[in-house]
Amino acid sequence: MKLITFKTNGYSRLGTLTEKNEVVDLNYAFQALLQSKGKFRSETIAKAYVPSDAKGFIEGGEESLNYAKEAIDFAQAKPDVFNHQLIYKKEDVKIEAPIQNPGKMFCVGHNYEEHIKEMGRDLPENPVVFAKFDNTIVGPEDDIVHYPISDKLDYEAELAFVIGKEAKNVSEADALNYVAGYTIVNDVTYRDIQQRTLQWLQGKTVDGTAPMGPWIMTSDELQDPDGLELVLTLNGEEMQRSNTSNHVFTVQKLVAFLSGLATLKPGDIVLTGTPGGVGSARDPQVFMKEGDVVKIEIDKIGALENKVVAENKQK
Repeated sequence: MKLITFKTNGYSRLGTLTEKNEVVDLNYAFQALLQSKGKFRSETIAKAYVPSDAKGFIEGGEESLNYAKEAIDFAQAKPDVFNHQLIYKKEDVKIEAPIQNPGKMFCVGHNYEEHIKEMGRDLPENPVVFAKFDNTIVGPEDDIVHYPISDKLDYEAELAFVIGKEAKNVSEADALNYVAGYTIVNDVTYRDIQQRTLQWLQGKTVDGTAPMGPWIMTSDELQDPDGLELVLTLNGEEMQRSNTSNHVFTVQKLVAFLSGLATLKPGDIVLTGTPGGVGSARDPQVFMKEGDVVKIEIDKIGALENKVVAENKQK
């Protein structure tokens, strides 16, 4: 399932994008299904099992996912039986970042050998971990705002996974059972600000530096995160290409490692690192500037595309 957050009439709602390129409102679809079965308190039940936000939905686990699938079938068969709109044309809504309020947002550095070498570092014995916060999250239809604090605005294509249930001291063998799904993130970095201290945080947490989306591909459909081709283009020119099979630390290893440090909760997001080809490692260096369009494509997920704009020209 392509799990999306979309905005219509000023409100953000949870939905899915169908093969017909239509958006189904999952909460309203489940309410409509319950009403068709003569259920009382359909609004309350739907809010509990298929809420209108992605984080709450993910907390419901497999049960919520199964209810949502049933609701989708019902909405597609009977789109006009409810007092709220159940199905929208994709172009009539705004697609937002799939999760906007993660409890934790872990990022992994130095997780592709070619990127480690281009940055002049040694292979790490343990994952290199830092953090971003929810102020960095923007969606697939938002711009990347270039603030005038630096002219070294770099791109980083990354596969990200979303935690589906509470995880503590999870084994690698069981790790994927704790993943709700996968999405794409551009770990936009103000490179000189990142490098002016040993801690990377300040160059990684500027507002709007985590474009995310366009959806979460749920793990019932994307069961193996290994072997996914990943490509980033800047104004149509290929800058990064690799495969998640080149991860130094696999998704399974990252779930096991991170859950040994902190209790992972539903809706937490983990960025798995970027491959070689970042702008700062090129000769000559290449940085994003106003008017540039950066696009990331990952097999079996989709494409995330954003335009770079100056601060005074943001939407």
